[in-house]
Order: sequence, then structure tokens, then C-alpha cells
Amino acid sequence: MAASLAGLPSFLVFFGIAIVLVALYLTVYTLATMHNEFALIRQNVISAATALGFSLVGFALPLASAIVHAQTIVDCLVWGLVALAVQILVYWLVRIVMPNLSQRIASGEMGAALFLGAASLSAGIINAAAMTF
Repeated sequence: MAASLAGLPSFLVFFGIAIVLVALYLTVYTLATMHNEFALIRQNVISAATALGFSLVGFALPLASAIVHAQTIVDCLVWGLVALAVQILVYWLVRIVMPNLSQRIASGEMGAALFLGAASLSAGIINAAAMTF
């Protein structure tokens, strides 16, 4: 039994770091976008929940990869921040292709939300695969 719990301290540290990075991600991402995701989600705007949900998964995938590959806590933090930056970049790149992206999401357009979500998820998958440090 004791051998089974030997990894518990490391688990708690990395899980705690992941929770902090997810909270940071949600804060930074929602400040970077031109619409208020949480206000829209509270109003039951499905497009906002879809776009934010897929972007969160797009962040969580490389964060998981960072945790798996990290040699140190600093490695995990640095690569978690890289994952965050990639997701912010994806949002801004999608805005170039779709300049009225935030207005479309805020008005409930699922096409815009799904496109942003798919771009975020795709970037997250590629980002996770590229994290082979």
C-alpha cells in the first residue's frame, strides 16, 4: 500500500500546478477575447460555451503533455505557459480570418464558435505532440 502512495506528493504538486495554470488560462483567455464568455455562458449562449470549452480542451492537452514530460516543476510551468500563449495566438489568428468573431459568438452563431473551437483544439493537439522535450 505504501508503495502505491509513494507518488502522491508528486501528483499533488503537479495537479495543483495544473489547477493554477487552468485558472490562469481562463483568466487570460477571457481577458484577451473581445466578448465576455462567462457572462454569455450565464445567459445560456451555447456558442460561447462551445468556443470556450473547446479552447479549454485545446489548452489541457498540451498541459497534460507538459506534465508527462516535465523533469521539474519549472519545466511544467514554462511549457504550460507556452500552451497558454499558443491558445491566445490561435484566437487572434482566427480573428484575422473572421474579424467579427466575438460579435458572432456573442450573438449565438454556432458556426463561428465551432470554427474557433476546432482551431483551438487542433492547435492544442499539435502543441501537445510537439512537446517532446
